[in-house]
Amino acid sequence: MEQNLIRLLKADEIECRVSVIKENGLSLLLYKDARVDQKILDETFGIFGWKRSHQSIEGNLYCTVEILDKETGEWVAKQDVGTTGYAEKEKSQASDSFKRACFNWGIGRELYTAPFIWIPAGKASIMYKEEQNKVKRFYCNDHFSVSSISYNDDREISGLVVVNDSGHTVYELKEKGVDDTIVRKGTVGARGNKAETEKKQAQRNTAGKAQKDSASISKEQMDSLQAELDRTGVTMETVQNRYQIKEPGAMSAELYGRVMSALKRTKSTEAA
Repeated sequence: MEQNLIRLLKADEIECRVSVIKENGLSLLLYKDARVDQKILDETFGIFGWKRSHQSIEGNLYCTVEILDKETGEWVAKQDVGTTGYAEKEKSQASDSFKRACFNWGIGRELYTAPFIWIPAGKASIMYKEEQNKVKRFYCNDHFSVSSISYNDDREISGLVVVNDSGHTVYELKEKGVDDTIVRKGTVGARGNKAETEKKQAQRNTAGKAQKDSASISKEQMDSLQAELDRTGVTMETVQNRYQIKEPGAMSAELYGRVMSALKRTKSTEAA
């Protein structure tokens, strides 16, 4: 099974969804659909090499994805729970639990390393409707897609281009000093400096050991987070929505590190 390495997602397998929309811009989330999961499972393990099943536990729908270990003949299972959508509750939970279970197998896990994608109002057609209570509700009918993506040796997103319906670039991430091969539609490539990769991994391990037992962040860390939010134009609401954080100050040190890492790869408001 170790030889069956889950490949990275191609650009045309990644979809964009509006997460938060304001008068001055909107943020996007990257996601994959269940068809992509099925395709990659077929490619990696064969059409007879995997299976899925669903279980209802305390009113929640779970999905179990099992992979056949051809060396031992045993089925290895990983499970996760789904969330309810606004329409077709059962179908929504079934699809979401399947996609989450596939994340556990590593399919699309690289999407968790994406930067905060903020598109300023000048690059999107943001409109609004005024509710009865005089509150403005902003919306955008534009559709966005990933035109290219690249990864480093740690399987992290290092380059990203998002375009609108007209094919115009509305967001671009470029990592300085790294010679990556851009992943165009239908192709995948990743190149990086091994020594630099090992250095980054060592730094992450050191930081992880120092923060492992911390259950919340300090005031200084909260101030640093707010400074990054101010620099990038990303809202705290966007962060909470993406990482499902109820109380920012109570997030773990590990989660804080992930948030700050994503923010540091995000362009500043002035650059955008």
